Amino acid sequence: MLKTNVYDMSGKLVGEIELSEAVFGITPNGAAVHDAVKNHLANKRQGTQSALTRAEVSGGGRKPWRQKGTGRARQGSTRAPQWTHGGIVFAPKPRSYSFGLNKKAKRLALKSVLSAKVAESALVVIDAIKMDAPKTADFAKFLKAVGCDTKTLVVTAAADANVVKSGRNIPGCEVTFANLLNTYDVLNANKLVVDKAALQKIEEVFA
Repeated sequence: MLKTNVYDMSGKLVGEIELSEAVFGITPNGAAVHDAVKNHLANKRQGTQSALTRAEVSGGGRKPWRQKGTGRARQGSTRAPQWTHGGIVFAPKPRSYSFGLNKKAKRLALKSVLSAKVAESALVVIDAIKMDAPKTADFAKFLKAVGCDTKTLVVTAAADANVVKSGRNIPGCEVTFANLLNTYDVLNANKLVVDKAALQKIEEVFA
């Protein structure tokens, strides 16, 4: 039976909570995690790079010199790829790099990284993450109190503007919500700080 401690925002131990074996106790699948990370990064690419081919570069309509008799190599245009200011061969054009990944593979990848975080003792459960007002200094104190002053992913049950605004100016800190949790963000964080309500939502969805 998997169990972990529950802390309050001051870092004080307030109890224990049982974790779902189906979500936090599986053997991590490296191949699924690799595919999910690759998918996430590919889908984030803008794909807006563009260059001009010889057909699109301006100029070059006139033959530089006559075909024969000059002793030089024959040339038909000053915009051929071998010329300075010429077109690009196989020029990159705007395109989408995104590709699909099936739901089972995504779920397996996320459960794998969550299980890995538990195995590394990098999961910190908080009874309730709440901020009365956006206060970066207070949020930084909270992270330090629970031993998470490195790269940290904070997960809340729902969108909370005060929590988001308090955490966004702290280097290395990311704030997300239970329904937006993804493999890349969990894997990229050294510590995972989860609200108790968010933990229940995660287990409801993925167990």
